[in-house]
Amino acid sequence: MQQKHFPHNHGQVMENEFENIPESSQFETVAEIFKQMNDGNRLKIFWILCHCEECVINLSAMVEMSSPAVSHHLKQLKASGFIVSRRAGKEVYYKASENEKAQFLHRMIEQLLEISCPVPKEKK
Repeated sequence: MQQKHFPHNHGQVMENEFENIPESSQFETVAEIFKQMNDGNRLKIFWILCHCEECVINLSAMVEMSSPAVSHHLKQLKASGFIVSRRAGKEVYYKASENEKAQFLHRMIEQLLEISCPVPKEKK
């Protein structure tokens, strides 16, 4: 095993600590999650889509934003793989992706905000 030599020797043996440092590309998933977290409205839209499938018009009403603004956030979320869409006639419906990255962001939002998924009301 080849020992790494650092510019400054602080008397520490670092050969085992740094031999398994992940490549920068492996941190991209984490970076992408944090990019999405820079806008509260985007997170709110994503959180809603974790619990239902909706169109832009209804999402706009839910978050009290214009349709173009909501569409902008949806485009960002979709490009990052956090949501998926499907077309039904002229309408496009969005929902959260079922991938690990989207599920992690969903759990993180709920833990940080100390909220939980809405529970469907029982039918009477």
